[in-house]
Amino acid sequence: MKNSDRWQPSKFELKNGHLRASRNPLEVGISSRFVVDLVAAYYELHLRDHVKGKLIDLGCGKVPLYDAYKAYITECTCTDWANTKHTNPYVDQTCDLNDPLPFATESFHTVILSDVLEHIAKPDQLWLEMYRILKPGGKVILNVPFLYKLHEVPHDYFRYSKYALQNFATGSGFKIILLQEIGGLPEVITDLVSKLVSSIPIVGKVGAMLIQETNSFLLRTKPGKSLSLKTRDLYPLGYFVVAAK
Repeated sequence: MKNSDRWQPSKFELKNGHLRASRNPLEVGISSRFVVDLVAAYYELHLRDHVKGKLIDLGCGKVPLYDAYKAYITECTCTDWANTKHTNPYVDQTCDLNDPLPFATESFHTVILSDVLEHIAKPDQLWLEMYRILKPGGKVILNVPFLYKLHEVPHDYFRYSKYALQNFATGSGFKIILLQEIGGLPEVITDLVSKLVSSIPIVGKVGAMLIQETNSFLLRTKPGKSLSLKTRDLYPLGYFVVAAK
C-alpha cells in the first residue's frame, strides 16, 4: 500500500481495541454513525478468522479497514477507480472494477470489498474476476447495504437480497462461509429516523445522536435483540458475506 506510513483513520476507527464508526463528522456524518457502527462490528468479529497473506482492497477509497486487518496480512494492495470522490494517497493500482482486473490469476489470499458492490454496473464480471485472482482457499469478505439511502450518486446501481448474493457467489465458483443480515427492522427505522431528524436546523444533529444512543441501548436488551432477529430476514439493513474459493 502506498504511503502506509502516513495512513490515517477515516470511516472506521479503533477505540479501546474495538472497531467503530469515526466520530469525526467530516469522515462519517452523525446520521450515519449508527449504520457504520453496525458494519464495523461485523468486520471486527470476522476479520481475524478470515484475513491472511496477500490482501487486495478493491474500491479502497481511504482504506478505512487497514487498521483492522493489517496485523493479519503480509502485503496489502489497494485499488480504486480514477473518478472516485475520495482522495487516493494509498492507491497502488487505479482500475475500473467493471473491467477485467489487471492482476495475475491466483495472486491474492484475501479480497476486501466493503460498501463497493452496489456501485458496480457489471457485478457478474467482478465476481468472476475476484474468483480468478484469489488463490485456492482464498476468501472474499464484503458488505453491502440493502434498506439504505442512495449514495455516491449517480454511481449507485443495485441493492442485493441474500438470494442474489448467494447466486453471485456460487455461480462464480465460491463456497459461502457466512452470509448474514446486518440488522433488522429496528435498525432500519433507527437509521431512517435519525437521518430525518438530523436535517432539522439547530437541534437535528443532537436529536439524531440521542435517537441512535437510545436505540443502541434498547437493541442490547433481550426484547430489542429478539425484535431485530425476528425481522432481519425480511427487513435487513444490509448484508455481510465471507466466501471461499
